[in-house]
Amino acid sequence: MKKHPEITIHNLAHELKISASTVSRALNDNSRISEKTRHLVQKKAIEMGYRPNVLAANLRSKKTNTIGVVVPRIDRYFFSSAISGIEDYAWTKGFNVIISQSNDLLLKEINCVQTLFNNRVDGIIISISMQTNEDKHFRLFSEKNIPILFFDRFCPTIESDRIVVDDFNSGYKITYQLIERGCKRIAHIAGPELLNIYKDRKNGYLRALNEAKIPFTEAYLEVTGLTKDEGMQAFARLMALPNPPDGVFCGNDTTALSALEYCQKNNLKVPNDVALTGFSDEPFSAVVTPSLSTVKQPGYQMGFQAAKRIIHRIESAGTIIPFEQIVLPTTLIIRDSSS
Repeated sequence: MKKHPEITIHNLAHELKISASTVSRALNDNSRISEKTRHLVQKKAIEMGYRPNVLAANLRSKKTNTIGVVVPRIDRYFFSSAISGIEDYAWTKGFNVIISQSNDLLLKEINCVQTLFNNRVDGIIISISMQTNEDKHFRLFSEKNIPILFFDRFCPTIESDRIVVDDFNSGYKITYQLIERGCKRIAHIAGPELLNIYKDRKNGYLRALNEAKIPFTEAYLEVTGLTKDEGMQAFARLMALPNPPDGVFCGNDTTALSALEYCQKNNLKVPNDVALTGFSDEPFSAVVTPSLSTVKQPGYQMGFQAAKRIIHRIESAGTIIPFEQIVLPTTLIIRDSSS
């Protein structure tokens, strides 16, 4: 197959009988070029199949206009919403987004981060895995002054921008809702305390119990990876206790769904025998029977703010900007499982 030569701005200039510099300015929407000329140049570029030499431009500017994004699981609604927010803002600023998922595994996260570093992304937005207990792979970026921003789950030993929600008050509010319903034996299926979000949610749970003068029972706290299978096993252990809980705050909606399935299989009425709450407001939460009470996180807004913040840092290279932690509010949603 015959290989056709790449069309250059000089080819466009020859066809239009104008200078190459005028063509270049027109393609870059320079205000010095009239609207009529810009339209003619851009139309001719499409006709002739012109493609800008992005690689050459990147080499000159030492920028790739690319952001790397690493999330634990793309199939979780919260993270897919955050990705939508990131991409929407990045698009308005002419940035591309490379998305990777760690599957909540440290080794895969290290590989994702290293690959993005090798591909010379201008910055990275990340929510760390459940196994992340080291920071060497993040220091690849901080030591080279490449912006890194954590959202939702962050690495506390890396100085960076962070965008989070108020997990402590969210854990407090959803536990207090169970207390207001009349629950006296409230259990919590938590995520690993290695991560700030699960530690804060647990502490909110404990604060609510303390304020209501309900003694904390160690047997009512289950720490898991919050997968469907682990959630089912944890809930089964709770319900097998001599004095099982009458209310359970699950660390995410996936675990709450597992608990609901267990109840249906074992003829337990929700919320009469045991009230259930989740966290995150996955789409299934509103449509299962009974519908699940939960906490809605502003995933899209977190992603949008993350992209806005990191692109500002990228475009302000050389300027000292203090690191900031942005805390966004959540919304308590009461549905049939605890109403």
